Amino acid sequence: MKIYTKGGDQGTTQIYVDKPERLGKQDIVLECYGTLDELNAHLGMLACELKEIAQLQAVQQIQQQLFQIGFALSASSKLTDDNVQQLEQQIDLWQSEIPPQTSFILPGGCHSAAQAHICRTIARRAERRMVELNQQREVPGVCLRYLNRLSDWLFVLARVLNFQAGMDEPRV
Repeated sequence: MKIYTKGGDQGTTQIYVDKPERLGKQDIVLECYGTLDELNAHLGMLACELKEIAQLQAVQQIQQQLFQIGFALSASSKLTDDNVQQLEQQIDLWQSEIPPQTSFILPGGCHSAAQAHICRTIARRAERRMVELNQQREVPGVCLRYLNRLSDWLFVLARVLNFQAGMDEPRV
């Protein structure tokens, strides 16, 4: 299979929904796909930094679930509210293991925590793009809920990573 098709040389590309659809590369659908892809790439970088197997596996699972969001935007998805609840359960567990947050926290600390904050900001942008897309095309609600919770999950993961590294969190 060739990686290039030359089909996008004129600024359009084909997506697959109920039937194939040709869109301009600036279309909000492709903006959503691109932002999800960017987030997935940064999660891959974060995964390279993680030392705990459970954290690594959780990030890799999220990478798979981001693909499910992409499928949901196109046609179908296996993403469910159970996936959202799994994020919530992990957030609750982590928060019980670290000191409570008493002030605003600046992104930073150890390298892996800083990378988690980068992922968090991209997840927020992906959510904003998806909200915009939802004004033009129906987006499954679970996708919006998942991205919203994912950014919270990444914030708490950054706190956990700093805590585990013995780093003070940069505060306002």
